[in-house]
Amino acid sequence: MNSKNFLLILILASLFISCSSFRTRNFVGVDKGNFVLKKKEFVFIGSNYWQGMNLGAPKTGDRARLIRELDELQSLGIKNLRVLAASEADDEMKYCIHPALQTAPGVYNDDLWQGLDFLLSEMKKREMKAVMVLGNFWTWSGGFPQYLRWAENDTIPYPQDPEYSWKNFSDYSKQFYVNTKAQRMMYNHIEKVITRKNSITGTTYKNDPTIMSWQLANEPRGYDTPNEFRSWAVKTAAYIKSLDKRHLVCLGTEGNTSGITAGVNALLDNDNLDIDYITMHIWAQNWGWFNPKQGEKVFEEALVKVDDYWNDHVAVANKLNKPIVLEEFGIARDSSSYSPKTTTEWRDRFYTYLFEKVKTSIDKGDRVKGLNFWTYSGEGRPMRPGEFWKKGDAILGDPPHELQGWYGVYNSDESTLKIIKEFSGQINK
Repeated sequence: MNSKNFLLILILASLFISCSSFRTRNFVGVDKGNFVLKKKEFVFIGSNYWQGMNLGAPKTGDRARLIRELDELQSLGIKNLRVLAASEADDEMKYCIHPALQTAPGVYNDDLWQGLDFLLSEMKKREMKAVMVLGNFWTWSGGFPQYLRWAENDTIPYPQDPEYSWKNFSDYSKQFYVNTKAQRMMYNHIEKVITRKNSITGTTYKNDPTIMSWQLANEPRGYDTPNEFRSWAVKTAAYIKSLDKRHLVCLGTEGNTSGITAGVNALLDNDNLDIDYITMHIWAQNWGWFNPKQGEKVFEEALVKVDDYWNDHVAVANKLNKPIVLEEFGIARDSSSYSPKTTTEWRDRFYTYLFEKVKTSIDKGDRVKGLNFWTYSGEGRPMRPGEFWKKGDAILGDPPHELQGWYGVYNSDESTLKIIKEFSGQINK
């Protein structure tokens, strides 16, 4: 080989390494317990915005509304959105968003695929990062229950129906962890979404730095089968990493909710090299700690429980040396009203308390590195406040299996939006 050829090879190799480094540093990574982006620490204020795919659909969605809401979120300093990258529902699926992305095993609604493409393309313009949720323990996006019904052709025991309880439902949904046929359907979807080429940007999802992470599922629980749940999580995280080594992977659990009865353990569940960071949800009202009808004394007692829960999970993050994100929290409107016109004094106090805890953690260099409040409803308003969502209703942040108007933040909630904007200015880096 002559010297000119050798020099050319060195130049090309240098360019390849430089381009690869550039591509990699545009992805969010984890280093020494911190999120990093472009060689700098990355922390964020984010929102849950699961409905983005549906709003972005060209036929059944509302792209103009989506653009307006993304602009609103950007103006608030929102840098991260936790969104659905999967929804499964046939016509008989209840308490679930319709239309769904997957309407039968391997059968897809292209309108929704284009909706997800559009969402990611618009987020890219605003330099937002996406957490892509791939499954769900609950029915509101189909999730495990729909896969099980497709696999076994049986009946889902919806806990919203009077003949069934939440235990009936959880006993059903947890069967997913041992049902290989249902899991295979989900793995087929995981491969399809990771390898999808965006119809707008031309970028394959696994090569898109707009995506921050893949999340195994929304709030998976093991209940009395924690080993089976953990085995599924290990296998699924490894499968995602085999398809895509650039993006982060997280589990999506609430943390140690309900103690041992929910079959989750933040330490054991996240002690996995393929899980890059930890998630934590804090639902003071859902867990019976406080509701806005109870007043100051109970609220203060609830904050003590919040602190204990927080400290337990930060200790886990420190032990595993992984970042942790507070990715769901909320409180109902005053008097536990579902009306969008009701004030939000208790919610604003709860938001302020948790935003301040995240800010303090980041300032101290602790492991909590971001938050996603639950949730942004934007322009959406409930057709029948306090009732379940039905096909044809406006899409809110409140999922279809919950009473509409419960936790969503509207674009008219000025006091809450002011808190979000103030803290984003203090937290975002």
